[in-house]
Amino acid sequence: MNSMNPMILGAAVLFVFVIICVRCIRIVQQAKAYVIEFLGAYKTTWNVGIHFKLPFVERIAKVVSLKEQVADFPPQPVITKDNVTMQIDTVVYFQITDPRLYTYGIEQPMLAIENLSATTLRNIIGDLELDQCLTSRDIINSKMRSILDEATDPWGIKVNRVELKNILPPKEIQNAMEKQMKAERERRESILRAEGEKRAAILEAEGEKESAILRADAKKQQQILEAEGQAEAILKVQTATAEGIRLINESMPSDAVIKLKAMEAFASAANGQATKIIIPSDIQGVAGLAAGLLETVKEK
Repeated sequence: MNSMNPMILGAAVLFVFVIICVRCIRIVQQAKAYVIEFLGAYKTTWNVGIHFKLPFVERIAKVVSLKEQVADFPPQPVITKDNVTMQIDTVVYFQITDPRLYTYGIEQPMLAIENLSATTLRNIIGDLELDQCLTSRDIINSKMRSILDEATDPWGIKVNRVELKNILPPKEIQNAMEKQMKAERERRESILRAEGEKRAAILEAEGEKESAILRADAKKQQQILEAEGQAEAILKVQTATAEGIRLINESMPSDAVIKLKAMEAFASAANGQATKIIIPSDIQGVAGLAAGLLETVKEK
């Protein structure tokens, strides 16, 4: 019985030793770092992989996440250059680049970043007026990121971005801004309506102008065609007359025929439509010639 006690005791001691050794084995995951202390002093930083720490003399002081983190801070009261108090809340995107400095550099890093961002924001906004604050978010973000990044370097923190989440001016300022925006929208609406009416009047005038031009052009073409028709008719009449004269000349008419044609023309002139009748001096001779021709016809 007594001989078995040492064996049991040894097995128990071995079992405890194995458990301690197993518990001293650590596997560091991706995007994490373990800060290791030896007898209370910083020894090393474990990165991704499997590691073993000495029992009782080494301990894991802090487990640090190397991922980019987001800190959303509550609204902070700030005063602009023109004495307007606003509530502004910020969002800070940061990443731990040195786990040792992050562990030993400052006691409460997140509280330090929050206070630092609040004081930095007050300093920047204090140099700007209200309108500049509302329209210069990119400039404010850039200045805050630069200042915070430089201030957090000793803490092993890299500030990647700073964003102003909300800018809330006082209620009376918001009402005044809404009225101003409404007046501006009404002014733009009036301008657009006036420009539309002006454009419509211009188009209507241009339409009337083009219509008048087309009507004048159509009338001109009509008059040209009528004139061309009349000219063509006169030309045809003159051509026919000239052709008649040519044929008469070619037939060599006698004096009797010529006088007879004169009588026919005289009869046409005396049909009652002419207001004046001009009687040729040899009308009696022509009449005698006509009577002679009639007698000759009767004898035959």
